[in-house]
Amino acid sequence: MSKLGDLGARLHRGEVGYDFIGNRKIWYGLSILITITAIVALAVRGLNMGIEFQGGAVFTTPKSEVSVSQAQEYAEEASGHDAIVQQLGNGSLRIQVGGLDTAQSDQVRAELAKDLNVPEDKIAAELVGPSWGEQIATKAWTGLGVFMILVVIYLAIAFEWRMAVAALIALIHDLTITVGIYSLVGFEVTVGTVIGLLTILGYSLYDTVVVFDSLKEQTKDITKQTRFTYSELANRSINGTLVRSINTTVVALLPVAGLLFIGGGVLGAGMLNDISLSLFVGLAAGAYSSIFIATPLVADLKEREPAIKALRKRIDAKRASAAAKGESADETDALSMEAETAVVGPRVSRRGTQEHRG
Repeated sequence: MSKLGDLGARLHRGEVGYDFIGNRKIWYGLSILITITAIVALAVRGLNMGIEFQGGAVFTTPKSEVSVSQAQEYAEEASGHDAIVQQLGNGSLRIQVGGLDTAQSDQVRAELAKDLNVPEDKIAAELVGPSWGEQIATKAWTGLGVFMILVVIYLAIAFEWRMAVAALIALIHDLTITVGIYSLVGFEVTVGTVIGLLTILGYSLYDTVVVFDSLKEQTKDITKQTRFTYSELANRSINGTLVRSINTTVVALLPVAGLLFIGGGVLGAGMLNDISLSLFVGLAAGAYSSIFIATPLVADLKEREPAIKALRKRIDAKRASAAAKGESADETDALSMEAETAVVGPRVSRRGTQEHRG
């Protein structure tokens, strides 16, 4: 068995583990700090919205010897607006300029033809109106809202409302961080970005549901025992699924990292940047939130229930009593189990024969 597999087995059996629930305030504080940073970045820098949302023109030139930086300079001089230039695989250039109407687009096209020394009719121009971007944004927000409602309903039915609330908070946490990163790095927000944001919601929920399923199984009939509190079982659930969460996250991040750093960085594929950055940040944030945010929140909410409070008091009293006698709680549990086994084990009847109970 590999070292990682052996570690996973030991974590699952509870032989080793990290106290995620006990240290939850540290992770809550870190998440709050990251979220505040993301919100401040959005307020100060805003988002670099693509022409799909703010309107503008896209010019596609034939193959040219002009460099990307030189073409960008020509486009900005001709339009008076910021321009984004990408070199396509066949050597042609794709030039995006925001905030242009039809008349301005024709003028910029003519100026570009002169600067690039190509015929004007060889430059394809596509005008995008801001109303189309507004429709896309509206549909995206609608889809996001419907998705959130369905997720809450499903989790409330399949698990319980506390888990649904915790999962919803974790999703909002992941989206806020991802959007904040976009604002900090200045990547353009396009339709590909929206697709990436909607895609990470499912990935974010995956690890959360895996931990919740383990937690639901371990806390079944929890009030009928006095060995573990709810928080302790929640911590065992996280540790028991930790290696699985790490494996699935790493496997998912590797191809996305290839898209982001190789496809986007080396090959200069802009659309790949738009999708892969949101996926990369969202996947990492989703793995983090499922372990450090969602499950600790469930434990906090459950520990406020009267039955769970009463269970904790019984466990604390039992452990205090065991400590006063110089015994550990585990030894007390072991003695109780042995006594129970003796009761249900073989006994001798008055006739001298053995009978069995249970």
